[in-house]
Amino acid sequence: MKYKTILFDADMTLFDFKASESHCLEQTLIEYGFPHDPQVLALYSRINDSYWKRFERGEIDRASLLTARFDEFFHKLNVSGNSAEFNRRYLENMGESALLLDGAEELCRDLCQTHRLYIITNGNSRNQRRRFEKSGFHAYFKDFFISEEIGCQKPQAAFFDYVRERIPDWDADSTLVVGDSLSSDIQGAIDYGLDSCWYNPNYAPYTLSQACTYEIHSFDELKVILFEK
Repeated sequence: MKYKTILFDADMTLFDFKASESHCLEQTLIEYGFPHDPQVLALYSRINDSYWKRFERGEIDRASLLTARFDEFFHKLNVSGNSAEFNRRYLENMGESALLLDGAEELCRDLCQTHRLYIITNGNSRNQRRRFEKSGFHAYFKDFFISEEIGCQKPQAAFFDYVRERIPDWDADSTLVVGDSLSSDIQGAIDYGLDSCWYNPNYAPYTLSQACTYEIHSFDELKVILFEK
């Protein structure tokens, strides 16, 4: 097998972040007595995505992101709220949600028998670790690398430097990055000289100037790649 070490992104690669986001945001909005219809949830999702893109580009730090997204959200909803307090409660709810994408647990359970699996994520540390524990993923992964704990994020080279230094017997040629985000997972892998596999179940257009190594639309396609002789 060509690849021995697999670096998996977490959200929307293994975890169903969008489902968790909608459920937990609605739960938190209800607790605070704010509007919570589907249009409101979609508005937040767009705002949140835009702030994470800015974070990946280094335009905003994590602490600012976590409150600024709700500042803008509340402004557009025309409601008054404490963004820091709301964010704290929202993350608490998110930490209790460990929804996985269909087939993700089976995939990791199978692969951990033959490959070294690691998580690389830009998510919130406490939130992500609680979700990993609730999902039972600790049994499948050698380690979890979380940007908040590292002090830098994908796609920055410093993030991958940190990962490389903490994986025993690191070999770039036998390492594959698997993720759904072109801007963080795939661009980060390309810039660092690692092979990359874009998980693209919705057949979104590819927008990077450099090609990824693989593009897949299902976990079964990943298994084919990983077990090639």
